[in-house]
Amino acid sequence: MRQAPNAGQRGLLPVILMLFLGGCGGDRPESGTQATADDPVVVYSARAEQLIRPIFDAYTAETGVPIRYTTDSEQPLIQKLLAEGETTPADLLLTVDAGNLWYAAQQGALRPTDSELLESNIPAHLRDPDGLWFGLSVRARTIVYDTRDVDPSELTDYKGLADEKWRGKLCLRTSEKVYNQSLVAMLIADYGEEQTEKTVRGWVANLATDVFSNDTSLIEAIAAGQCDVGIVNTYYFARLQKEKPDIPVAIFWPAAETGGVHVNISGAGVTRHAGNAEGARALLEWMSSEAAQKLFGGENMEYPANPAVEAHPLVAAWGPFEPSPMNVAQAGAYQADAVRLMDRAGYR
Repeated sequence: MRQAPNAGQRGLLPVILMLFLGGCGGDRPESGTQATADDPVVVYSARAEQLIRPIFDAYTAETGVPIRYTTDSEQPLIQKLLAEGETTPADLLLTVDAGNLWYAAQQGALRPTDSELLESNIPAHLRDPDGLWFGLSVRARTIVYDTRDVDPSELTDYKGLADEKWRGKLCLRTSEKVYNQSLVAMLIADYGEEQTEKTVRGWVANLATDVFSNDTSLIEAIAAGQCDVGIVNTYYFARLQKEKPDIPVAIFWPAAETGGVHVNISGAGVTRHAGNAEGARALLEWMSSEAAQKLFGGENMEYPANPAVEAHPLVAAWGPFEPSPMNVAQAGAYQADAVRLMDRAGYR
């Protein structure tokens, strides 16, 4: 496994123009006062409101602590947080993809959180080595295939999809989506740029059609016979399978000996200039608990980051898998390299 580049070598994610959102209002401690865990917590969330509101409502019901939150896409929220600096109302940044959390940490937007409970509940490979952010749900990005035309014994791993036997049979989502950028970044960390570029070029050569804008359309294309294999986040498959139990598509888990299954996270970190860092830490710890982890998994069909908590029954029915042992922070450390590699390889 390659070592992550040093700070001078690390590329930054593309900086998106700052979008200034409405502030989170009210009920903040007055200037000069010390906030406590009972004061309101302000969250900047890149997770959709319908997914996080039940979690925040449950926390407030249990603790009496109000949650104020602003939602938007990942990069606009991070840029907003950076632009606000010491004046930010945000106590906690909640977002998807380890690459985004890594970027926020690299830009100095997050502070370390020292918590034995978080270290106990969240495995080391799903959190920042310096405690700047912690995974709260796991999203496996793996191979799916047409059960009518593909024998799963023909499948191996992500590199195997570059084999000529899949010529004209592969479907992929666009390279512009961070999920695929993080997958390629982790492949670079594991196999190096030369091998990874060879793999990505093989993917491009094997495409059955143009890349898709989303994973749901890709899965539906496999079900329609447009292609035989693809790579998707499992929760998209769960949503379709819930609606169409007989969909002729199944999941394949790459084995540990071939590198395991690529996983990413949604996660959170306490902001550097949090006015209520204690309250943010308490909320973060609660979100790693059994009650919250079940909500995360049930609302979006993701895997709990806390290994002591069982996944939703529909998700658990796919069987166990071996995740890549690499720290998901590598998705950020190699993300800029991945974007350049995919562009060279013609993966659009």
